[in-house]
Amino acid sequence: MRTINILNTSIDNLLLTEVLENLSNGIVFTPNVDHIIKLQKDRDFSKIYNMADYKLCDSQVLMYASKFLGTPLKQKISGSDFFPAFYTYHKNNKDIKIFLLGGPPGIAAKAKNNINNKVTREIIVGEYSPSFGFENNLKECMEIVEMINKSEATVLAIGVGAPKQEKWIYTYKDKLPNVKIFLAVGATINFEAGEVKRSPKFLSNLGLEWLYRLLSEPQRLWKRYLIEDLPFIYLIVKQKVLGDVYSCEGIKRLFLLFKILK
Repeated sequence: MRTINILNTSIDNLLLTEVLENLSNGIVFTPNVDHIIKLQKDRDFSKIYNMADYKLCDSQVLMYASKFLGTPLKQKISGSDFFPAFYTYHKNNKDIKIFLLGGPPGIAAKAKNNINNKVTREIIVGEYSPSFGFENNLKECMEIVEMINKSEATVLAIGVGAPKQEKWIYTYKDKLPNVKIFLAVGATINFEAGEVKRSPKFLSNLGLEWLYRLLSEPQRLWKRYLIEDLPFIYLIVKQKVLGDVYSCEGIKRLFLLFKILK
């Protein structure tokens, strides 16, 4: 299957190598549990998500969910794995010039230096760490657009959290004529700067990266992981039982369930 449906979100069933070999232009989002939950409530976010050319599984929990639903995804491709794979793959491709947008003050600059040192060329041609609430400041947003255009970047990697980063791409993409590839990368810029440690690989592979992040940043993340994302399990079981309730099969299952409960 080319795409897998998880709670009405289509996730591309691709390997990392397939994405790297075929991505020459387009928008890349990396859905995780938090995104999926937000998509159930935020219609604008859902509309924007549907415009993405690639939606790559960012979560081992989604991998487990896809298996539970009987439509397993091939591979987890988190933003923090995809981005370094992307710039490494293109280290000798002079047409790939990346602008980093995100992180607290100074973080994007550190990430820029680290990445350029790794690939031994100036693949990151510009960076900016926006102010808090910048998305509501038209003046700052237009200054960012000007910075990106002046840098002649062909790739924008924006990591300011969901749904902010996806909505910013949607709003300003048409003002960035040189940018061919848009990457919404979440906390990846912080990781690349070396300011925030990633979860150990064995925890990631078990689907416990969320727990590591919660313990690392409890004040910021407790509400997301312990309250907001909790309905995910119920919704996945509901999808398993009912399928797509708008399909013929879903209607049959719903009718059968009502019959049993009578």
